[in-house]
Amino acid sequence: MTDPEDLVERVRDGELRLHELEDHADHDTAAEARRLLLERETATELEAIGDYAFPAETAEPNIENMIGAAQVPMGVVGPVPVSGGAATGDHYLPLATTEGALLASVNRGLGVIRSAGGADARVTKNGMTRAPVFRVAGVAEAAETVEWVDENTEALAEAAESTTSHGELIDVEPYVVGDSVYLRFAYDTKDAMGMNMATIATGEACEIVEAETPADLVALSGNLCSDKKPAAINAVEGRGRSVTADAVIPGELVEERLHTTPEAIAEANTRKNLTGSAKAGSLGFNAHAANVVAAAFLATGQDEAQVVEAANAITTMDARENEGGTTDLYASVSLASLEVGTVGGGTKLPTQAEALEVLGLRGGGDPPGSNADALAEIIAVGALAGELSLLGALSSRHLASAHEDLGR
Repeated sequence: MTDPEDLVERVRDGELRLHELEDHADHDTAAEARRLLLERETATELEAIGDYAFPAETAEPNIENMIGAAQVPMGVVGPVPVSGGAATGDHYLPLATTEGALLASVNRGLGVIRSAGGADARVTKNGMTRAPVFRVAGVAEAAETVEWVDENTEALAEAAESTTSHGELIDVEPYVVGDSVYLRFAYDTKDAMGMNMATIATGEACEIVEAETPADLVALSGNLCSDKKPAAINAVEGRGRSVTADAVIPGELVEERLHTTPEAIAEANTRKNLTGSAKAGSLGFNAHAANVVAAAFLATGQDEAQVVEAANAITTMDARENEGGTTDLYASVSLASLEVGTVGGGTKLPTQAEALEVLGLRGGGDPPGSNADALAEIIAVGALAGELSLLGALSSRHLASAHEDLGR
């Protein structure tokens, strides 16, 4: 077995570079050697970072220059009945976060939703996008390129789908800006989040575009996708899964459990989430939907940077008079760009795979895509619970006291 001390000396002598250690030792020994080097270079003890519970080799597709693991506390909320297009019945939702009071708040909202009979949720649109940018001489060549693309979508689909056994090209939407042509490819990636799948498939299709049109590829991603950046196109057109969850909460339940009224919550939502967000120029019109999404992403192995797009959410709250003459609260949250998968990427890591097992959604679904749809619906209900709880706390003026009571 290779001695990690020997690897440290070889790095210090310039014989090896940090990323080459796995070529000379097993993955755990390589990680140990990097920790030893860092401890000596920075005078830092890395005992906690080095105390991880999975073989380092399993993380090879997910990280380079591994030294250990970042351990984030994980809790669970629920169960809550979800009536979805893919998710049905009761579900526990694992959430990983360092924000105290978050799970308590979400669990409070889920409890109210459960007492009200559960929530409905539906994935209304699905399409992972990649948008390359091409150079043309001018608008005449741009129009020629766009016309060819419109007439040859089947040829592009054949090229793109030749790279994957699962992905399916749904649409190619062209955009012209001067002498730049952007083609926004959208794919059904089934149970994979699908960013890499879309990139590889689009690269193959771009070769056809270059061969058949005057356009020259400048960059495989032209930022019209748009990945990991706030973007209006994702808020409007969606990226990944567009999903909505809603519930009707009886007025007496709002008063008993949230200590406020449907009218007060609806007003708080309008003035805060809608008017306040509009004045701020926000792309997200919600209270804190990204909080639940981020915690679910960390727990289930999603790409955490894509929380940026997941914050493209709109929360609506309306006071509705029911047949009995009393007032109920209609509550919904619509996430335009929830990019999730149950296969590939971080979902293969042991901790995250276990969290998906808790949800009953590990691996591919039957039919393909159903597990990722179900995950999106459950996360949306969790986000709805978080919105309901926070707006209830704000409208009852209990937010600060709740944090004080919990000591955080």
